[in-house]
Amino acid sequence: MARTPEVLFVCVHNAGRSQMAAALLQHYSLGRIAVRSAGSEPAEKVNPAAAAALAEWGLDITAEVPGKLSTEDVEASDVVITMGCGDTCPVFPGKRYLDWPLEDPAGQGVEAVRPIRDEIDRRVRGLVAEILDA
Repeated sequence: MARTPEVLFVCVHNAGRSQMAAALLQHYSLGRIAVRSAGSEPAEKVNPAAAAALAEWGLDITAEVPGKLSTEDVEASDVVITMGCGDTCPVFPGKRYLDWPLEDPAGQGVEAVRPIRDEIDRRVRGLVAEILDA
């Protein structure tokens, strides 16, 4: 049986963009892709506006806990995606690194977060197709 590909989403607080991306990737990949998310300076809780924006689509991230980025997370992942926040990740040979420059939803209401969610959704759908059709 082939190994399950792994994707890591990274942003500073691991509370908004990376949490939305992880939830969407889990949703669309139906278990065919292992998903991680982490931050260099994790917040105490998930961004409520990000949670509300995903709840509009029936996805619940309110129980998620922002986590600290570790070398092990990067090492275990096939694809590492930073979310436009200038995070530096350990670099390992054979990994694919992408940066998705996305606006930070911190401090914004759900109305401002919806377009960020929609852009993450578009990128995640493309990533799923790329990984699973490869």
